[in-house]
Amino acid sequence: MAEWDGRTRGGATGYKIFIWILKNTNIRLAYFVLYFVAFWYFLVMNKKPTFFYFRKVLKYSKIKSIISIYKNYYTFGQVLIDKIAVLAGFSSKFTFEFEGEEYLHQMAKENTGGILVGSHLGNWEIAGQLLERIDTKIHILMYDGMQQQIKDLMDEVVQKKNIDIILIKEGDGSYLIKIAEALKNKDIIAMHGDRYLPGTKTITTDFLGYKAKFPTGPFYLAGKYKVPVVYVSAMKEKTTHYHFFATKPKYFKYPTNLKTRDAELKIMVDDYVNEMEKVIKQYPLQWFNFYKFWETDIKK
Repeated sequence: MAEWDGRTRGGATGYKIFIWILKNTNIRLAYFVLYFVAFWYFLVMNKKPTFFYFRKVLKYSKIKSIISIYKNYYTFGQVLIDKIAVLAGFSSKFTFEFEGEEYLHQMAKENTGGILVGSHLGNWEIAGQLLERIDTKIHILMYDGMQQQIKDLMDEVVQKKNIDIILIKEGDGSYLIKIAEALKNKDIIAMHGDRYLPGTKTITTDFLGYKAKFPTGPFYLAGKYKVPVVYVSAMKEKTTHYHFFATKPKYFKYPTNLKTRDAELKIMVDDYVNEMEKVIKQYPLQWFNFYKFWETDIKK
C-alpha cells in the first residue's frame, strides 16, 4: 500500500468549476461536463491498478474491464460532485434511504460511544454528513492530504456542521490524544478501515481472493476503550439517491496477550473485510482505491 501518499486527487480549479455549475445551473449539467473530465482522466491516469481490480479480482473480461475503468472514473466524479453539493448546502437535491440507522441512535441514547468504520466505497463524505442525524458528538478522522488551496476553497462553501474533524498528519501523533479523549468521553469516532500511512500497524489477510494489508487501529482502539464497532457506508444507487448502511454494533475484546495479539486482531480485521466484500460485490463500480492495493504483481 506504499503507493498511496494520503493525498486527494484533483485540483482547486476543477472544484471551482463544479461549484459554479452547482450554484448557477443544476447538478445534471455538472454530470454532463463530467463525461469529458472522466474521459481525460481515463487517458492520462495509471490504469494498471484499476484494471487489475476488474480483470483479476472481479474476473471481468478484458473489454468489460476497460469499459468498467471509465465507468469507475465517471462514478467517482459523480461522487465528488455530490460531496461538493452536500457540503455546500444543496442536500435537498438528493434523497436518502437509511438502513441500520437505529443502531446509531441507540448508541447515542445509551451513551456507549463507538467507532464507525467506513471505507473508500461509495461516498464517505455524504455518510459523514448523514451522521448529523445522530444526537451525539461525532469526530471524523481525515488524512491531512488535501491541497491547502482546495481546503480554503471548500471552507468558503461548506455550511457549518456540528461535527468535529480530527486531522491525521504523518509524523504528528497529536491526533491520537484527541481520539483517546473522544472515546473516554463516549463520543463517536468515524474513520476509514482500508487505508493507512507508513509505520501504521497492519494485518495481511485475504480480500476478494488476494492478499492485502489493513490497519488494525480501529479495532485496537475499540477493544482498548471498550466501545462498539459499526461498519458504515453510503452507496449511490440512482442519479441523486443514496443508500446509507450501518451494521449492528459489535464489541471486540482488547488483545492483552502479546503472543496472540496479531491472531486476535486478524479475526477483527477479517470481520470488517467480509462486510466490505459484500458491499463491493453489490456495488463494484464504487470501489475508489486507485493504487496498488493488493500485494500482488499487477502485471500478471
